Amino acid sequence: MEHPSPPIDQGAQCIESACETFKAYLAKKGLRVTSQRLAIFEAAFNQEDHFTAEELLEHARKIDLSVSRATIYRTLPILTESLLVREIDVGRDYKFYLACHGKSIDQAQVVDIENDKIYEIDAPFLEWYARSIAEKIGLEAVSQRLQVQARPMRKKEPSKKPE
Repeated sequence: MEHPSPPIDQGAQCIESACETFKAYLAKKGLRVTSQRLAIFEAAFNQEDHFTAEELLEHARKIDLSVSRATIYRTLPILTESLLVREIDVGRDYKFYLACHGKSIDQAQVVDIENDKIYEIDAPFLEWYARSIAEKIGLEAVSQRLQVQARPMRKKEPSKKPE
């Protein structure tokens, strides 16, 4: 009797593919594939939401206790240069990061400035816009950013009618 194949976990496949991309990028840059860098990669890709460098350090140390703060700060630029992680600057003294998880470049960010929450919003026109702008000067768009700073809407008081 033939047993059915287990379902394919596409999330795991995506992470595995991204890990191979990261290893290839490290090799291309002449950098070693270390257990600390792989722990940082894994910690970043296990996050579904935005994270700071300090939060990444906490998660990476759960995977490999030898990960240092310095290694986090040296590895984050490598992850962003490889386009596997997006760096998001919201004008604070720290930055947020987001693992790409196979997402395309057609997302905008809306930053709730009162609650430090970042929303990723599908914006399909952005990919077309980025591509058309870059092509005008003979380049290929690989990323773009549109960020809106916002705050919760204030409820309007009903106007009083004069008697």
